[in-house]
Amino acid sequence: MDTNVINIFQIASAANDSGFFERTYPAIHTSAVRLTNEQNLLSVSVSDLSKGLMQAEAARVQRGEIGRPTWQVMGNRLRAHILPLLGSVPAEAFATADAQRLIDHLGEQGFTSTTIAQYMVLLRKVLMHGVSTGVLRDAPPFPKIKVRSQPRGSFSVAEYRAVVAAARKLRGLPHPVLQELGAGERFWIARELLVMPQELPWLIRWMVNTFVRPSDIKLMKHKHIEIVRGKHVYLRMNLPETKRHSQPIVSLRPAVRVYECLLAHQREQGAAGPEDYIFMPHLKNREHALAVLNFLFHWALKLTGLEKGPLGQSRTLYCLRHTAITLRLLYGQGIDMLTLARNARTSVNMVERFYASVLSGEMNVGLLQSRRGRVN
Repeated sequence: MDTNVINIFQIASAANDSGFFERTYPAIHTSAVRLTNEQNLLSVSVSDLSKGLMQAEAARVQRGEIGRPTWQVMGNRLRAHILPLLGSVPAEAFATADAQRLIDHLGEQGFTSTTIAQYMVLLRKVLMHGVSTGVLRDAPPFPKIKVRSQPRGSFSVAEYRAVVAAARKLRGLPHPVLQELGAGERFWIARELLVMPQELPWLIRWMVNTFVRPSDIKLMKHKHIEIVRGKHVYLRMNLPETKRHSQPIVSLRPAVRVYECLLAHQREQGAAGPEDYIFMPHLKNREHALAVLNFLFHWALKLTGLEKGPLGQSRTLYCLRHTAITLRLLYGQGIDMLTLARNARTSVNMVERFYASVLSGEMNVGLLQSRRGRVN
């Protein structure tokens, strides 16, 4: 994925700001009403259409129809690859061959078929904006892309335990990169952060017992977490909306113990207030906080030799979410896909495509060979 491409805007205003459109895309798209003659229509380029599309999408952000991160990713992708290659192409002259040029270009850059397909969806959206505004009569047919979904490299129980043990072993130790830095030489992570923190082992266990995404990690505050003690003991997590999902998440019981340990540690640091972030609360730049955690997680993976998944996938913090869902599918007694998907803030289709796809019948041979009890 290319979501780490530098944002298309250096300063992005809040989507509910009344001046949002003007500061974001100020009068850069000539409306179809003003394009009254053939000469003007022929002068409209793919770049012009993309600017108009982004302005229209900004309005959707303001109405709450799409999330601001989605809008930003669209801008990132337009600027990173689509506009440099196709921005100057006249909209009227755009052909199937131009779409193929983008496919070939992205393939040369090493993008997966899934990512290329997402770029093509965006490119079609740009052209359909031209159709809806009267600049184009229709959009040309696009080449078909065969998308092969590859699940992330989730961990087995033994691998998960090994990674937790490695993170615990590294607590308080300086990262090897510090030995390579010369006097006064800078690294993208401050030197004081290049030490394995107490919280990384807790983070690993937290993710496997809560189903959260890494993007949730950077947003979670103590005010979002409630310990529930009754017939079942669990955490109720009312997290900020991510990927258009806003329902609470229920954790597994081990997450309660993890949170209690983490909370005690944060109290010692004076960072356990309702508005304090749960992980790395001293870093106010939350994108940077997540990047640092991922960097340190890779250190633990390298120590265990588990940097790659069973299909050669590079492992990241996101693999811990996949591990959480996969292990529930394997060991959750009678759990159904819908309940699991709802609690993980995803869809049944996504669970089947990316999580359940790594399971085999032999993994649950006991269930396959079980029998119903005899009814008297």
